[in-house]
Amino acid sequence: MEQLTQIFRNLGFSVAEGPEVEDDYHNFEALNFPPDHPARDMQDTLFVEGDFVLRTHTSPVQIRVMESRRPPLRVIAPGVVYRHDSDLTHSPMFHQIEGFMVDRNVTFGDLKGVLTHALQKLFGADTRVRLRPSFFPFTEPSAEIDIGCFRCGGRERSCRICKGSGWIEILGSGLIDPNVFRAVGYDPEELSGFAFGMGIERIAMLKFEIDDIRLFFANDVRFLRQF
Repeated sequence: MEQLTQIFRNLGFSVAEGPEVEDDYHNFEALNFPPDHPARDMQDTLFVEGDFVLRTHTSPVQIRVMESRRPPLRVIAPGVVYRHDSDLTHSPMFHQIEGFMVDRNVTFGDLKGVLTHALQKLFGADTRVRLRPSFFPFTEPSAEIDIGCFRCGGRERSCRICKGSGWIEILGSGLIDPNVFRAVGYDPEELSGFAFGMGIERIAMLKFEIDDIRLFFANDVRFLRQF
């Protein structure tokens, strides 16, 4: 997380934080998840009481920053998030970095340039990057971003990391949906922006070939001493 934060700081991004217990409006509705929207089922939400949840992503920080500040904005929001999910690759508590940029005339090309630079800083200058169409309620158009497999380069069908495809899914991104701008009082005719989010444990699991996310939280000294 510190390494990624520094990469984005060097690109002029500031760091913001927000509450881990979040209201439904900031966690869902302002991010274009209206009530009864089927995409809410993707989140495996842990409810607190009343209108409050344990935040399912760090994206509510995007809403809180935009409510209180005017563009231009370049912000990342690292932090803990919670989902009702637990197995080898999912934990009920894990970490994300959300990032976004808002200004006049921000394009999909800006998104691709910033994230390609960040991923090549993280995984190596020769890292291949590709974008695939996807869907997220708060971005349109949306893209999953993959990197070329840094272990086998796509040459091994038995590769544990890319499963022989040569590509590794690394993060989600897209241009901020006009409905999100309207929720914070921005004019989508005047402003544009992009947003992205990535899971820190997933990146660490890939980089260090760790196959069980629960090892990060088990406090096994034999595991921790490796790092």
